[in-house]
Amino acid sequence: MPTVHLLDYAAGNIRSLVNAIEKLGWDVEWIRSPDDVAEADKLILPGVGHFGHCLTQFANAGYVEPVKAHIASGKPFMGICVGIQALFEGSDEASAVPGLGVARGRLERFDNSDKSVPHIGWNSANAVSKGSDAAPESIYGLRPDSKYYYVHSYAVPYRKGELERDGWTVATAKYGDEMFVGAIARDNVLATQFHPEKSGAAGLRVLKAFLSGNKTSPLSVASSAQSTPGLTRRIIACLDVRANDAGDLVVTKGDQYDVREKSGSNAVRNLGKPVQKAQEYYHQGADEVTFLNITSFRDTPLKDLPMLEVLRQTAATVFVPLTIGGGIRDTMDPATGRTVPALEVATLYFKSGADKVSIGSDAVTAAEAYYAADRTLTGKTAIETISEAYGAQAVVVSIDPKRVYVSAPSDTKHATLTTALPGPSGEAYCWYACTSQGGRKTHDLSVTELVTAVEAMGAGEILLNCIDRDGTNSGFDLELIRSVKAAVKIPVIASSGAGNAEHFAEVFTETNVDAALGAGMFHRGEWTVKGVKEVLGKKGLDVRPFEDEEV
Repeated sequence: MPTVHLLDYAAGNIRSLVNAIEKLGWDVEWIRSPDDVAEADKLILPGVGHFGHCLTQFANAGYVEPVKAHIASGKPFMGICVGIQALFEGSDEASAVPGLGVARGRLERFDNSDKSVPHIGWNSANAVSKGSDAAPESIYGLRPDSKYYYVHSYAVPYRKGELERDGWTVATAKYGDEMFVGAIARDNVLATQFHPEKSGAAGLRVLKAFLSGNKTSPLSVASSAQSTPGLTRRIIACLDVRANDAGDLVVTKGDQYDVREKSGSNAVRNLGKPVQKAQEYYHQGADEVTFLNITSFRDTPLKDLPMLEVLRQTAATVFVPLTIGGGIRDTMDPATGRTVPALEVATLYFKSGADKVSIGSDAVTAAEAYYAADRTLTGKTAIETISEAYGAQAVVVSIDPKRVYVSAPSDTKHATLTTALPGPSGEAYCWYACTSQGGRKTHDLSVTELVTAVEAMGAGEILLNCIDRDGTNSGFDLELIRSVKAAVKIPVIASSGAGNAEHFAEVFTETNVDAALGAGMFHRGEWTVKGVKEVLGKKGLDVRPFEDEEV
């Protein structure tokens, strides 16, 4: 098989890129030293994380001049995420660290005054080149009717004509009122801010075009129509995974966190096999797949080989973002007696194919310590260490709040809201208490206090569950979602309570939530992801278009 070389100089999930390349029929060889670069024909420079950290590591390893020489030689080169950022002159994320200067421009942080940052989700990359016969053409498989997966806080603002004057073809995307560079191409170079290996069929098409050397291809009339600018409404399929009584990993679903059947057997509710379910939802058009290991690796994550294998097998066939949660914390390795830091645990999952890790109970403990120390950051929590190494976008905090009703705001020290859903004794006020250990332990910590703390620590996204709504199929808790969205600038995922497509439409219409998650309604076959998206589309809500793989 033909070969492409990858340079892994930075932290991140490189496994998924390898899986995508191998699926397309290419072998991967690794660049192990600067001397290896000259031997490469096709070279891909991936990367996820902090610009300064990645570029400093890149420069210290001696790769700057060999990579610039590769590009200058005319041999094919592709940069992905930090790989495109590296081509520019620098970034406000680390103003003292220079880029390669192959393209003019600097990265700036998105304005979070009117939108969530990081920019996470599916957005456009609109670039159409006209052939000599004026027929519309696609550049490296990019299509204006497709959406691609982005996850970043910094981007190069698009200023019409600047890059084009230097010979670049530019694909743009829009986030809020900001137009930015989504991809650039010139001669032998293609670089994307989005992740093609995480962009489903659309991304695989771009990778295949680069690997095959197909710089341009005809566009059909249907494919020439631009999709609605901006992010789509993200639909996430969540799989709660745990061992059943026979020791097999199964997908299950709780009723207010109780996953056992109500019948006499009292067995763990079995709704399918994790890998098969993930593949099913991917082919239905799920924008992301989340695994929550609700047994929380009761021994140690380092010994949880079946769950790691589930992740590896899923990453080999599911080309959208994968999140894994459960047990991401400092832990004791019983085999050696060594304390294994959370960062090392997270690294194990990133190397197995995860794009994000979800932290639950450990976040509550860290938040309590944060407030006890007068809002002082230690730099040692799981959130801080993983965010520092892999970037904020790689850290999701999963929160399990429940309502606490009060007769008057003065009855509690916590900030309350006036609720349209009175309590059992007619209480008109409530606040949301955080829980841990799968909802078994309640803390004197409000949900807004928790999200404020974890945002300060470097979390990039909130997975907002709700114990009161879990398994009820009665819809999302809109009051909870609005209160959390008002408290933070990072993206929030609505979870718990979805029973039909109308619930997704309601949460996207009635709140400014960034994504919504479903579980039981998908597992039981009552709805498909595709069916939910069709309903949303008919209501005028923009969703990622369904595309079959053509590889």
